Amino acid sequence: MIRNLLITAAAGLAVAGVGFANQSRIVIPATRTASNNGQQMFTSYCAPCHGVDGKGRGPAGNAMSPKPTDLTQLMRKNHGKYPDTHVVSILEFGTERSAHGSAKMPVWGPILGTMNRANLQDKQLRISNLARYLETIQQP
Repeated sequence: MIRNLLITAAAGLAVAGVGFANQSRIVIPATRTASNNGQQMFTSYCAPCHGVDGKGRGPAGNAMSPKPTDLTQLMRKNHGKYPDTHVVSILEFGTERSAHGSAKMPVWGPILGTMNRANLQDKQLRISNLARYLETIQQP
């Protein structure tokens, strides 16, 4: 009786551990995109978690706790002003908010910086264009 209980408990812990491990290891492939196309970068890098509409309902976002941020409400949550500097900072350095289990939001700055090593300004151009695209999807 006790042996069966211990086996059941161990199996339950194993299943829970696998579920937690899968949640914290979401991988989004970083394919090369045009540095001047913020929408294309959003679709490639952000939409898997934040959704194609930016509302935080992407296919990978369903496995996250807490859910990804609704990127269409950044201006509303900032008293009607788009938080450009904050958005650029998060894209370049990541966030402290635990949106992916034990891992943080992917830090896109280093990834975007490796896409065109011949042009040192390419990373900043990519981050700037992605941030500008996010400004265009803001809703009241």
